[in-house]
Amino acid sequence: MTGISPTQRSLTSDDVAYLVRASFGPHVRVRDTGPLAGGGYATVWWALLDDDRRVVLKLAPPAGTPLLRYERGLCAAEARYFHLVAEHAPQVPVPLVLRHGSDPAYGEWLVTTMLPGRSLAELAEAGVAVDDGPARYDLGVALAALHRVTGDRFGYDDGRAGGPTWRAAFTAMLDALLADAIDWHVRLPVTPDRLHTLVGRHADVLDEVRRPALLHFDCWDGNVLAAPDPDGRLRLHGLVDGERFLYGDPLLDLVSPLLFRRVEDEPEHPLLRGYRSAAAELVLDASARRRLGLYRLHLYLLMTVEMPSRGMTAQSHPGLAARLAALLDQEIAALDRG
Repeated sequence: MTGISPTQRSLTSDDVAYLVRASFGPHVRVRDTGPLAGGGYATVWWALLDDDRRVVLKLAPPAGTPLLRYERGLCAAEARYFHLVAEHAPQVPVPLVLRHGSDPAYGEWLVTTMLPGRSLAELAEAGVAVDDGPARYDLGVALAALHRVTGDRFGYDDGRAGGPTWRAAFTAMLDALLADAIDWHVRLPVTPDRLHTLVGRHADVLDEVRRPALLHFDCWDGNVLAAPDPDGRLRLHGLVDGERFLYGDPLLDLVSPLLFRRVEDEPEHPLLRGYRSAAAELVLDASARRRLGLYRLHLYLLMTVEMPSRGMTAQSHPGLAARLAALLDQEIAALDRG
């Protein structure tokens, strides 16, 4: 299989069998394998072992692959995240880490359990006619549980963008993306000066965030696994791809689940109802709306900057590039008014 992204590798079933043996020992046999689609960063395959276990193998990009600054060490970060959740929020369904290893020929990899269900994105693409509200309600409950876990600093860990305050961390995250844009020759619809001015104008609402909560950050529909319960209702069965986790404002985790939408305009969305059922409070006041605007701005900027590192350009994906530019303009205009 050849990945669409320069960060992904071409693997065979023999490669997967080799890495499984490297993980569990030469006595383990692989009965079947196959690639898993949906992401654009790591190379991901499933494997059926001879003891009937299904596992997921995630292979990091080759050493020396150009990456965004926050993507350094994501394979190890994902292992840390799953361990954190298993220890501090065990009610949240994430894969169990079975092996985090490295090999001179293959580099770094991660083997986890394979959770049941299909992603909400896959179900939608397949045209499966089922109410996904219960699964999204469950996601809200799960996010509330994650957000009760507190870190010792804001931002990313392992020496990446962060800081002692949420304002400092968020500014550092934006600065890293702007530096990435220069490295990758990405033309942005906003200048760095204007972006810094916007963040500076709204920094007071960032200072209201005093506790670095554990965030998944990447809860778009492709990372939310669901399956029907005995009554046929679609329920949450897994939250995967946690390598982009960071510590910060819980509101940041409410942006990607409603990608390209405004969560504050949908107060009765199942995600928010689930979150409120498990959290002490969720106030979407004027301050929260400004912070959500900043977080959407950050996400759309990230999605724009990462395009060339995934083998995409404005010419190859004009629809996506135009949509992101329009969304960035929309959020900038709203923040200007605010």
